[in-house]
Amino acid sequence: MKTACPQCGSCKLYRDGMRYTSGGPVQRWLCRSCGYRFSSQNDIKVHVSSQVLKALDSRQNCHKNRVVSGSRSVQESSDSLSLLLSEDVCSHNLSSVAKGLNALPFYSSNGNYAPQKGAKKLSATQNLSVAGEKPQQQDKGRIIEFAWNLKKDGVGERTIKNYTSLLWQLMRKGADLNNPESIKNVIATQETWSNSSKALAVASYQKFAETYAIPWKPPKYRINRKLPFIPLETELDALISSSGKKTSTVLLLLKETGMRIGEALRLEWIALDSEHNLLTLNDTEKNGKPRMFKLSSKLVGMINSLPKEGKRLFGTTRLACLEQGYWKHRKMLARKLQNERLLQITFHTFRHWKATMEYHKTKDILHVMQLLGHRNIANTLIYTQLVEWETNDYHSATAKTTGEAKQLLESGFEYVCTTPESIMLFRKRK
Repeated sequence: MKTACPQCGSCKLYRDGMRYTSGGPVQRWLCRSCGYRFSSQNDIKVHVSSQVLKALDSRQNCHKNRVVSGSRSVQESSDSLSLLLSEDVCSHNLSSVAKGLNALPFYSSNGNYAPQKGAKKLSATQNLSVAGEKPQQQDKGRIIEFAWNLKKDGVGERTIKNYTSLLWQLMRKGADLNNPESIKNVIATQETWSNSSKALAVASYQKFAETYAIPWKPPKYRINRKLPFIPLETELDALISSSGKKTSTVLLLLKETGMRIGEALRLEWIALDSEHNLLTLNDTEKNGKPRMFKLSSKLVGMINSLPKEGKRLFGTTRLACLEQGYWKHRKMLARKLQNERLLQITFHTFRHWKATMEYHKTKDILHVMQLLGHRNIANTLIYTQLVEWETNDYHSATAKTTGEAKQLLESGFEYVCTTPESIMLFRKRK
């Protein structure tokens, strides 16, 4: 029997990986006509009850000599049976199969169409199902329309993604986007969500409600700010040195500049001055100030070794793909080094670390504000919390010439003093 799409009946299918169940592997399919993704019902092993088998046998015998009667056709009955089996057997809902089989169109031996008693019940059930799915389909369309409206209003892509992803989560948890009370109930019952997550969900729906003029009184959740996690430099270096070529370059760039990951991925080759080791950032996020960075010779060499794919430094690299590979590598490294602190290091953690270290060295809040590109100094204070260092140990180094001193400074060492023998001493926190 040829596999067909249970949604539209098309036989034009793509193989879309395997689904591993307790009964064994099952082939997944993707319909080329309607885009519906489903599992092959022929490969699913279920134990069908005797009631279902009897219903199947009786239905098959009654359909041997059936003919078309009125506006209904034999094909309609066959399609209904196929759709019922594909939806209910795949979900192991055998009671629904038994009830649905008794409700299918029945053709008597003389060729007259005679619907059974359960046919009306099935029709009503199907109507209820369709009516229940309509609001969800409308909500899906409205979320897409909402995202496009935000795009037209000039909202950043990252912000649009955060808003829409939270709305999708609320809808999957049973919320009705047209009912503000439903939104409040779903948010309030999420025990695993922090107050910050709930406040973000409220802000997302607040924007959605403003767009479609839905009146509602948003609940208030108090956000308790936490100190940012500041890793050790050795932990950052371990992630950088063990990552792939492109990922390690991105991580080292974040470490030296403190820019956001979105800003880094949008950098163009024209912004890099390899002769003077300068990098200009004009395409900023969150209305940040444009700024210029002095890069190390090592980082400039790593950037220049990347393949030049288009205008951007990192080509067509997407944030989602980069994050997925980074998370997988971070988990593997944390297991290898037996250091669970590595699991807390995100792309934004490099920005926290850079801001904190710069403030620790200079004690100049305006310098850190300029480095991060903030327009409000209150935002800078979040990143410059002085924390208790886990160790007060330092790496020490000496330099006799100006060239050696320059290399140490570029490597992150801090000048301490010069001895009577004209030897310069440097240190760097471990």
